[in-house]
Amino acid sequence: MSAPVRVRFAPSPTGYLHVGGARTALFNWLYARRTGGTFVLRIEDTDNARNSQAAVDVILSGLRWLGLDWDEGPLTGDADGPVKGAHGPYFQSRRGDVYRRRAEELKAAGHAYEKDGALFFRMTRDPVTIPDLVVGDVVRPLTDREVLDPDWVLVRSDGVPVFHFVNVVDDLEMGITHVIRGEDHLSNTAKHVALFRAFGVEPPKYAHIPLILNLDGSKMSKRDQGASVQSYVDEGYLPEAVINYLSLLGWSAKDVPELFTKEEIAPRFELADINRANARFDLKKLEHFHFEHARRLAPDRFVQAGVEALLKAGIDTSAFPPGYVSAALLTAQEKGKLLKELPTWTDFYFAADDAVVFDPEAKAKALAPVAMPVLQKLGERFAALPQFDAVSLEATLKALAIELGVKVGALVQPCRVACTGRLVGPSLYHLLEVLGREKVARRLERASTAG
Repeated sequence: MSAPVRVRFAPSPTGYLHVGGARTALFNWLYARRTGGTFVLRIEDTDNARNSQAAVDVILSGLRWLGLDWDEGPLTGDADGPVKGAHGPYFQSRRGDVYRRRAEELKAAGHAYEKDGALFFRMTRDPVTIPDLVVGDVVRPLTDREVLDPDWVLVRSDGVPVFHFVNVVDDLEMGITHVIRGEDHLSNTAKHVALFRAFGVEPPKYAHIPLILNLDGSKMSKRDQGASVQSYVDEGYLPEAVINYLSLLGWSAKDVPELFTKEEIAPRFELADINRANARFDLKKLEHFHFEHARRLAPDRFVQAGVEALLKAGIDTSAFPPGYVSAALLTAQEKGKLLKELPTWTDFYFAADDAVVFDPEAKAKALAPVAMPVLQKLGERFAALPQFDAVSLEATLKALAIELGVKVGALVQPCRVACTGRLVGPSLYHLLEVLGREKVARRLERASTAG
C-alpha cells in the first residue's frame, strides 16, 4: 500500500508571489485534494540578505486570496514535527538544528567532507536518471567541468546551508511523496536525487510542470504584465477567475468545462494530464474568465466585491442603505470585464444630484437645447406614475416617444445622460428604478436647465 500523498509549495520570500509560483501552489493543492493527501507550505528563507517578513506576508496573503489553504505546520521551535491543522507555515530559518544533524549524518557516512571551511557533498560520478511523471525519464550525465570535480557545497564556510541541501532535507523530514514544481528546477534534480540516496532513501516522485511564458514566447519576468499575483488583487480580478485560468495553463483533461472552481476541478486533477509544452499567458483570456465568473457570482458575493472595488476608487457606500447599494451594484453585474471598472458604471448612484458630472461628449450629443422640453415632459410623466418601477418607466417613456413622434432613443439618451452623466451604463429603466422617484426628478430638472 502506497504512503499517503504529501506535497509542498516551497517559495523563497523575495518580494512578490509570481504567477508561476501561484500555479505551482495550485497544482500541488489540487493534487493533495484529489488524493486526500496533505498540502504543506514551507518558506525557504535561509538567504537572510534577500528575505524579509514583508516578503513572507506577500506570499501568505496571495495564497489566502487565492483560497489555497495549507494543511499543517509546526507549533513552535525547530524540533516540532508536523501538526495537522496548525497554521504554519514551516520556515527553514528556524530549522537550523535539523540541518546540522543531517550534515553530521552525511559526514559520518562518508558522503560529505570539509574543505576550506565549507562542507562538500561527495557527488556520484555516474549519470543520474531522474524519473519524472511529466517529462519522462531524464538522464543527467556529468558535464565536462563536473567530470573533473563533481562535488558541491552543502554548507558554506559561514555556516549557512545551501538551497539544494535544505530542500532535500526538508522533503525527507516532512515525508514529501511528490515534488510538483516548475521545469526550471529540473536542472537541480540530479543533485537532489543523489542526496536522497546518500541518506539511504529513494527520492519522492517528481513532476516538473511546464513554464509560463509571455505571449511572444519570452520568459515571464516580474516586470511583465500579469506576473505578480498582487496585480490581480489591485486590478480587481476575482480569485475564482484567476484560479480557473491558471488551472488551464499547462493542464487539460477531457470533458472539462471552460468555467469551474478549484473545488469542482480537484476531483479530476491528474498529474498525467499536465501538458509537456510550455504555457503562454494571455491577459485577454484571463479577462474573459473574470467576466464570466463575475456574471455568475451569487448576488451577495458580487455586492461585497463591488463595495470593495468602489472603496478602492474612493467611493464610500457606507452612508447609503444596504438595499440601495445592492440594487445599484447588481444593475452592473454584467457590465465591464474587471471590478476596477465598476466605478465607471455605478458612481452616479452615489453622487449628490447636483454633482453628477456630465461627460462633455455625452452632454453635447444628448443635452442639446432641443432636448430640454423633452426632459421636462418626461419628468412630469415620471412624477405622475403610481408605481415607480422599471416596467412602468419603460412604458411611460415609450408612450411619450410615440406621442411626440420621435424615436425612443431621442428620449433614452437625454434621460440617461441627465441621470448618470454618460451615454452608456446599466439598463436605463432599472437604474431609474434604483435611483428612485425623487433623485430622478431632481436630476431631470437639473439637466433640463443645463443647456
